[in-house]
Amino acid sequence: MKEDTDTEAFIRKIESIGYIYTYQPGKPAPHMMFMKGYTPQGFKGQAYHLHVRYAGDWDEPIFCHYLQLHPEVARKYGELKVELKKRYEHDRDAYTESKTEFITSIVQLARKR
Repeated sequence: MKEDTDTEAFIRKIESIGYIYTYQPGKPAPHMMFMKGYTPQGFKGQAYHLHVRYAGDWDEPIFCHYLQLHPEVARKYGELKVELKKRYEHDRDAYTESKTEFITSIVQLARKR
């Protein structure tokens, strides 16, 4: 996203296709997150997350690329996500927090290479 983007118009556009915008004050700014597939009762079908940021040095692409190059690590991450979904199906924050150590360790490993 370019720095001169009309973010309010962008948010309205994404919300118009069914995503819920969630303010992310604790993340590196600017960071917008949109979610789809959540209800007060939990997931409704497939859940989707869309993260939008300005260009920069972000951990997510590094993590994703490492998983693409290391299928055994990707498999372990998939297993972790399935386990955590069962444990935290109705607690997104706990689910996300529980993945953090794994993700951080992989990003650190990837940055060393």
